[in-house]
Amino acid sequence: MREQEWAARRLPAGPPAQDDHAAAVVQRVLAALSGSVVFLLPERGPLGEVTDFRFATASPDAVDVAGRHGPDLVGRSVLETYPGVAGTDLWRGYLRALQTGAGYEGDLEYEETAAGIPRLSRYRVRAVPCEGGLIVSWERLDRAEREQRRLALMQRLGRMGWVDRDLVRGEVTWSDEVYSVFGRDRPAGPLTLEALAAQAVSEDRPELDDAIRRLLGSGEPVDHTFRIQLPSSEVRHVRVVSEAETDALGRPVHLHGFFQDITAAKHAEQQLLEQQQHALAQQLLLTAERDLAARLQDTLLPVPQQTLHLAGLTVDVAYQPLQEGLNLGGDWYSAIELPDGNALLVVGDVAGHGLDAVATMALLRFTAKGMAITGTPLPTILTRLNTLLLHTADRESRTATMIMAVYQPAASRLTWVRAGHLPPLLLRAGEARLLPAPGGILLGATATPHYDAATLDLLPGDHLLLYTDGLVETPEEPIDESLARLTRTAPAHAGAPDFLTSLMQALARPGGRHDDVCALHISR
Repeated sequence: MREQEWAARRLPAGPPAQDDHAAAVVQRVLAALSGSVVFLLPERGPLGEVTDFRFATASPDAVDVAGRHGPDLVGRSVLETYPGVAGTDLWRGYLRALQTGAGYEGDLEYEETAAGIPRLSRYRVRAVPCEGGLIVSWERLDRAEREQRRLALMQRLGRMGWVDRDLVRGEVTWSDEVYSVFGRDRPAGPLTLEALAAQAVSEDRPELDDAIRRLLGSGEPVDHTFRIQLPSSEVRHVRVVSEAETDALGRPVHLHGFFQDITAAKHAEQQLLEQQQHALAQQLLLTAERDLAARLQDTLLPVPQQTLHLAGLTVDVAYQPLQEGLNLGGDWYSAIELPDGNALLVVGDVAGHGLDAVATMALLRFTAKGMAITGTPLPTILTRLNTLLLHTADRESRTATMIMAVYQPAASRLTWVRAGHLPPLLLRAGEARLLPAPGGILLGATATPHYDAATLDLLPGDHLLLYTDGLVETPEEPIDESLARLTRTAPAHAGAPDFLTSLMQALARPGGRHDDVCALHISR
């Protein structure tokens, strides 16, 4: 402190006009300089002692330890800007240079905080007396070190490292990450490309040898991926990219490049390929199932709309699946003439969609038809179908509704049974009513069902409608209201040329259908 005061007392004070002239002269010089350079003018106390320095001017590129640029520094005082400088070697160096006229050079350590993390930086500072002040310059000493750390971090995150090879001197240099890629200890030193190729798995070695031979022979760039097996038996996928510097004759003299461990990317690529293959297999399976469902549909219900003449009855058929292909539903019908001259009329609905529903539909349709042909009573047919559904493999949870009727033309009598199905609609003399339903639970619901039969004598001009719930049912409407709507709507269409089409259009709701529709219109 005594030395500082002694030096300060011996420093002459300059008038403000002289300081401004000096700053203007120096400014013209600094404007042409790059880097961080400033001109400091002393501020003095009553006795002429230096109490502070003021930034009089700065070079365009000047940046201080806190990131302030030249224009932001001009006019500031040193001690107000950097309070910790007072009493340091740097401060004493400034005073000594101003007092003796000899330049000062020293190092400055400065702790800065970035993203909440304190970090120590080092600067080389030079101060030279000029025009009554000091020209001060500084440069960051740890910039290259930080760049090295940043490069090392990028290499580590990217699992890659650089390699240099001087073909004239026979020198090979690896960055640290290359040793990590190849699982090689650093004391063992680097290897040449030829030696590394020998570590490649046998399947990859010929192509890698050929690529290296072209690189070393004609300087052809290399971008190649190969596999290596580490001593731990781990297999890694490594990418090598390299190019050559050539002499005047075009011969390679120096190689630059990098190695990258792309094992993780290859594994991800393999997983993606396996997923794509699985998706393709699933698509092929779905396509096969869709084709099978379509063939089953053609076999079971070959004609979506037709007119049949059976035992003195006219039977109009309408079948409209909600979706086609794999989503084929379980609605079905059967209308045939039996060996005894009677007519068999059936409408059924299997719960669900898809191949299981179609298979169950086929099971019920052909079994019911076979038993009816042999003369089995209708209640017995339903009981046996229920047992079949309960004990058929993989169909424990499958249920179905069904209505079966046999018409005897000699007596004009219709005998019918139901298994949880909606009742038939009879149109007679311009009026419509639902037939009283005999007892009968849906198929597959219980092992001890009971089914009753009911009879109806058909008169000339009668119309009878057998249908599945898709004809009337909507999600927002109770089934009783849907059936009442059917009863109100049907009489107006009894005389239409195409009764079923006209009725379905009249019953259609704004949101469209929500289920398959299957219906038989029977008239005498």
